[in-house]
Amino acid sequence: MRYLCLKALVAHGRVPLAPWPPDYRESVVTLSQLAVSIFTVSLLLLPGSGGWTKDLLPVEPDLATRIDEHYDHEARLFLTLYSLRGNGQVDYVTGRLVQEYSRSTYGNPVYRTEAYPLFYWWNHTMYNDPEQDGVNGNERVYQENIEFDILRYKPCTFNGQPC
Repeated sequence: MRYLCLKALVAHGRVPLAPWPPDYRESVVTLSQLAVSIFTVSLLLLPGSGGWTKDLLPVEPDLATRIDEHYDHEARLFLTLYSLRGNGQVDYVTGRLVQEYSRSTYGNPVYRTEAYPLFYWWNHTMYNDPEQDGVNGNERVYQENIEFDILRYKPCTFNGQPC
């Protein structure tokens, strides 16, 4: 726009016209060049799932493959550990936010959690699902090349009894 205004002022004689360098030429960007540029930039800056990983996160496993559960008091996360291969080795973990924690009349812990996990750990990758809407492709890679450390979660005891 500024160039057009200056060109108009030059035509009226208000601004002296400076000679352009001999190699000057106006360039025009075509619509197809603009579209290709925008497409290329979007591929570089906007990865599909918010992170790079080789495999897609599988949906939350069936409870039949669950091998253990832990309550992380510090993070207020209820962790469910699964063995997808059925060999007793933990290879899939979900972490749900705990809304309320209480004890039943028999002293057993009762956790009221969110419907869907906030974190998933699978295939040495931790995923974050801030919308907590289940596995549907919008999960983000939180950290790659990480092992799930089961030893971090000490056995929970209440009056000497396991939780």
